[in-house]
Amino acid sequence: MPLCHYTFVPLRLFYYLCPIKYKQAMESTRQKKVSRLIQKELADIFLKRGNEFSHGKLVSITRVRVSPDLSFAKVYISIFPATNQDDVLKSIQEHSSKIRFDLGQKVRTQLRIVPDMAFHIDDSLDYIDKIDKLLKS
Repeated sequence: MPLCHYTFVPLRLFYYLCPIKYKQAMESTRQKKVSRLIQKELADIFLKRGNEFSHGKLVSITRVRVSPDLSFAKVYISIFPATNQDDVLKSIQEHSSKIRFDLGQKVRTQLRIVPDMAFHIDDSLDYIDKIDKLLKS
């Protein structure tokens, strides 16, 4: 039996442990609105203060997934150029409390709780390029 079917697993862990199809089916309208708001504001933060975190790289926020209780957000980022992505991700994770504070300053009138954030590299564009290369050859 998969771990996500146990009744004692907290909701936050459920979000991490269950397959994607369960997550997408459960996303409410409020979650979608909050994730779009967070994505827009984080993009603005990275546009204005991105050199502090990314050191000359272009960081794009590709998508944001918010937990049902709006207390946790998974932020997927794309980094260009693709060299040293792990170093940039580590730098962003080290500055996550500062990024969360800046986000809180921007959304304090719209959200009661600023969610905790986990940053992940979005490799879907690399996957698409790989499929295109395979189809062309």
